[in-house]
Amino acid sequence: MPSFDVVSRVDVSEVDNAINGIGREVKQRYDFKGTACVVERSGNIVTILADNQVLLRQMQELLATYCVKRGVNHDSLEYKNPESAAKGALRQEVTLRQGITQDISKKIIQSIKGSKLKVQLAIQGEEVRVTGK
Repeated sequence: MPSFDVVSRVDVSEVDNAINGIGREVKQRYDFKGTACVVERSGNIVTILADNQVLLRQMQELLATYCVKRGVNHDSLEYKNPESAAKGALRQEVTLRQGITQDISKKIIQSIKGSKLKVQLAIQGEEVRVTGK
């Protein structure tokens, strides 16, 4: 019986490569000279630290661009609201979405069942197993 899994995973090493690329570009760009703009990752949370709202927006665009170049889907990045940090800077956390939630799993199963295919479907944690008959 052929089978496959429907999963949603982010390659964390590619996110690290994107963050390293952002660090190199921030050091070279003229508009970032003399600023304390930093992007760091710990676990599934990427933290953006910027001096003001304009620089924060540019850092968000850099993160999105570098992630897409590295093959990380932009939809897997969930941006939280910016908050104040030390010395008037702004901090924003970006969560890396991994896995499929129960609601999305149920929608996937309903759409596959609606196509009248002869398959068995099972939710296994954060993935959906599809097995052909």
